[in-house]
Amino acid sequence: MIRTSGLTRHFTVKKQTVEAVRGLDLHVGKGELVALLGPNGAGKSTTLRMLTTLLRPTAGTAEVAGHDVTADPRAVRSAIGYIGQGNGAGHSQRVRDELHSQGRAYGMNAAAARTRAAELIGSLDLEAFADRVVSSLSGGQRRRLDIAMGLIHAPELLFLDEPSTGLDPQNRANLAEHVRRLRAEHGTTMVLTTHYLEEADQLAERVVVIDHGRVIADDTPERLKSAYAGDRITLRFDHDRDAARARTCVLGIADGAVTDLTGATLQVRLDGGAELAPKLLRALDDTLVPVAAVEVARPTLDDVFLNLTGRSLREEAATGSEQKLEIAA
Repeated sequence: MIRTSGLTRHFTVKKQTVEAVRGLDLHVGKGELVALLGPNGAGKSTTLRMLTTLLRPTAGTAEVAGHDVTADPRAVRSAIGYIGQGNGAGHSQRVRDELHSQGRAYGMNAAAARTRAAELIGSLDLEAFADRVVSSLSGGQRRRLDIAMGLIHAPELLFLDEPSTGLDPQNRANLAEHVRRLRAEHGTTMVLTTHYLEEADQLAERVVVIDHGRVIADDTPERLKSAYAGDRITLRFDHDRDAARARTCVLGIADGAVTDLTGATLQVRLDGGAELAPKLLRALDDTLVPVAAVEVARPTLDDVFLNLTGRSLREEAATGSEQKLEIAA
């Protein structure tokens, strides 16, 4: 459904060349759900805008749904749905009418457009303001309308750029259910960008980690966590000397463990750490090292990004730099 080779996009900002996407190679098969994960400014939205024909690549090639994005953008647009970061509805249109118009624009007959609009209005909790004009809606209500517009024609390939931003937890869960249903009932291929690590972990069967315009990792969430993170065991002691003795014990029984000693707290990272914890506690007890508290945490995708780049996605999640760059360009 998607095949890119050397896909590149440069911007000129204040006479400086900024490489937003640099030589990106990406293959997405039919029916896959792929999440592009990375901080603001990593190149995720720029990549989606090139794949949806909204930006021309500076270099490289991209085929979407069997069509070249540069040579045949009209064919690409007819095959895809796109939920962007901005509000896509006309401000003077009523919600129900905007959904009807969107369906008709994609070639649905009037009856099918009305039926599909009613389904989405119900499932995305739009009933209370379906006959209000778009300009009177709140930000969260407009976001739900944008989602409904992207889903109206049940596209074979759907792009979602930060789809959950601005949604409350209930409507975020509703969106996740829609995503799962589209895949189960229609085999829809989906590519989404997100800052919500849990969303990528729960929904995507493949996570492509992007940083500074390049792909730095690409695999299932579980394989990424196994390869680049590992379980985290946190041991707390009453005295610094006990934590130091515990570190020596850990390194003696856990090959490949990564330890971080801070005062009376010892953190241990290791694949399979959850299974190691009982053995480790028995060994510490045998060597008369008293443990005050223990905590075992499974790795997250933020741990993966941290180990790959030395930075945390959670700490970088709110800069908005990429969107500002594109507007300036």
